[in-house]
Amino acid sequence: MQWNTPADFAPLVFFLGDRRKHRVVRTLRDAAEVLMTDWPLEDGEEYVTAVKACADAITGQAGMDELRELLLSAAREAGIAVLSVISDSRQTTPHMAA
Repeated sequence: MQWNTPADFAPLVFFLGDRRKHRVVRTLRDAAEVLMTDWPLEDGEEYVTAVKACADAITGQAGMDELRELLLSAAREAGIAVLSVISDSRQTTPHMAA
């Protein structure tokens, strides 16, 4: 798995703390950094599952779609607002998750 190239999923924007602090996740490296350095809770079940999926994606044992879904679940668990950009071949539509 390429560490710092655009991910195989649409970007996610995590709003952490006050709404002015946000992180855009476009790559596997971005996902790892937001989980390891910016996440407000480190003991939630969904968080731990997302961290494991991120490590598995780094080693090629998990897919990016699975990681994306687990990131969204962990964000819901932590009360983090997420802006998800859902893309199709013709247009990009913003979508709020969490």
